[in-house]
Amino acid sequence: TPVNLKYTKSDEWFDPATGKMGLSDYAQGQLSDIVFVELLVEAGDMIEVGKPIASVESVKASAEIYAAAGGKVVEVNKALSDKPETLNTDAFGDGWMVKVEGGDAGDAMDAAAYEAYCAERAH
Repeated sequence: TPVNLKYTKSDEWFDPATGKMGLSDYAQGQLSDIVFVELLVEAGDMIEVGKPIASVESVKASAEIYAAAGGKVVEVNKALSDKPETLNTDAFGDGWMVKVEGGDAGDAMDAAAYEAYCAERAH
């Protein structure tokens, strides 16, 4: 769990330094093998915390991915459509989904709080 990121209770991460956000490693582990990613926003869109930005499907389930921060979308990771398994292999790197400008993560958790939250749910 990278300490420079902020995390939501719905398992998304946000990097305040780069504006990138995506699905946490914990969440991809719960979903298992991800086979499909659909990005629901485009560059230029304004997004709000908690609004859907993507939909993913795995061999076990499907899930909505929500914005971990609000702001103006400046880039989307279109490579995920061709290689959805990137979310399983590099959730915090090449698995980013959306990049925002002027992003505000609101009441997102730091890494220690998020790890504790994940441990709580594992029991």
